Amino acid sequence: MSRNPLEDAADALRALGERVRQTVGDDIVDQLAPRRSPEPVRSLDELKAELESLTGLETVKEQVRALLAFLQVQARRQELGLAEVATSQHLVFLGNPGTGKTTVARLLAQMYRAMGLLKRGHLVEVDRAGLVGEFVGTTAVKTDRAIRRALDGVLFIDEAYALARGESRDFGPEAVETLLKRMEDHRHRLVVIVAGYPELMRRFLESNPGLQSRFSREIVFPDYTTDELVAISGHFAGDAEYRFDESAFVVLRSILENAKRGERFGNARFARTLFEQALNAQALRLEGRVDETGADELSTLTGNDVAAAARTLGEELPRRGFWRR
Repeated sequence: MSRNPLEDAADALRALGERVRQTVGDDIVDQLAPRRSPEPVRSLDELKAELESLTGLETVKEQVRALLAFLQVQARRQELGLAEVATSQHLVFLGNPGTGKTTVARLLAQMYRAMGLLKRGHLVEVDRAGLVGEFVGTTAVKTDRAIRRALDGVLFIDEAYALARGESRDFGPEAVETLLKRMEDHRHRLVVIVAGYPELMRRFLESNPGLQSRFSREIVFPDYTTDELVAISGHFAGDAEYRFDESAFVVLRSILENAKRGERFGNARFARTLFEQALNAQALRLEGRVDETGADELSTLTGNDVAAAARTLGEELPRRGFWRR
């Protein structure tokens, strides 16, 4: 069925308005915004130490060490006038939610800066909504806008497989084509990391031959073990000046052991949400006597707090009798 000419005109006007808002508007904002001084450059050794301090992720750490070592060797060969092996610095992160992909991407961006590969080493995180427009002609503009923000740093595209839905009148492929062109245009100023579920990401990479050639290195992020999630939960609490008592750790471990694992399991995100809900449960428990409560009790989360948090999240609690109903 042919489209009404008025509909085509309306689409064109929307596209023009989006271009004006996104391009001219951005320039005005850039001129008016105060210039922030760049963050101090952290040494590569400091950044490596922070990576090593992360809970779990042993295979990820090994792959990052190998990547950095390779890049250092190639840089040294170039200094000596030896042939440099051409390799893509763009990466694919494969893993379920909450497995540390964004954290490692941010560290890598700073590592590239410390090595002199990127001028700023900042991380710009986007998803499909940050790249794909709603109307004809707006997707390329929107994708360009994200790329401009990421220049001299890393563009991190989460759930990148959503750009290849395979639907008619879908603008995702246009975003991919724009991205591939800009990756070539700015090959010395831009590193792109695409991330998402392993199976869906493999289909995404197969959807366009250009993707496979530019993303030749993959890093797999495994799910956290129960012990690692318990340790991560303890870090969340410690960072906020809370602590789990012994009963809380027992209940926490039981909940994490019995949580349904799979692609939709939140890993560290689930642990964080559980901790935050436990804070709410503790606040309700202390309601009415906060003024009489000391610092130790205000900072302690109990097994009952964690159990109440799990019930709030709809998690099934094992019947082991270590919390009050």
